Amino acid sequence: MPRTHDYDVTITWTGNRGTGTSGYRAFDRDHEITAPGLPPIPGSSDPAFRGDASRWNPEQSLTASLSQCHMLWYLHLCAVAGVVVTDYTDEAHGTMAETPDGGGHFTEVVLRPRVTVTSPEMIDKATDLHAAANEKCFIARSVNFPVRHEPVVGVAGS
Repeated sequence: MPRTHDYDVTITWTGNRGTGTSGYRAFDRDHEITAPGLPPIPGSSDPAFRGDASRWNPEQSLTASLSQCHMLWYLHLCAVAGVVVTDYTDEAHGTMAETPDGGGHFTEVVLRPRVTVTSPEMIDKATDLHAAANEKCFIARSVNFPVRHEPVVGVAGS
């Protein structure tokens, strides 16, 4: 029997200015994302949809989740394969298209990991492991749009 994992979060709307949703411009999109034992994450909608630019929006969170999941699988696979990673940064980019009905959908996310390894002999394997990480990533396997990778791997000290 397969193992299952459950994830509980609470989203609490904090944007009521006193009249609730009495009008489209009468309320803020602010909210907090909480989970037991963790600090709250301030959320809002994208500023294009009347949100607060100083708070995380769902589109950023989805892009970040894909980047985090990929990185964690990648580091695991590198450790198992004997590829020693000493630095990892990803400047991920998500693209969402609005639809005529007022909705929208992601068209792709591009991950751009910059990885540092300890030896030139590790570069090819380190590059190849990005494909394996994408195949393992729970989040990437759950979305209905492409998650592309543009990795750059370098050697420490060069």
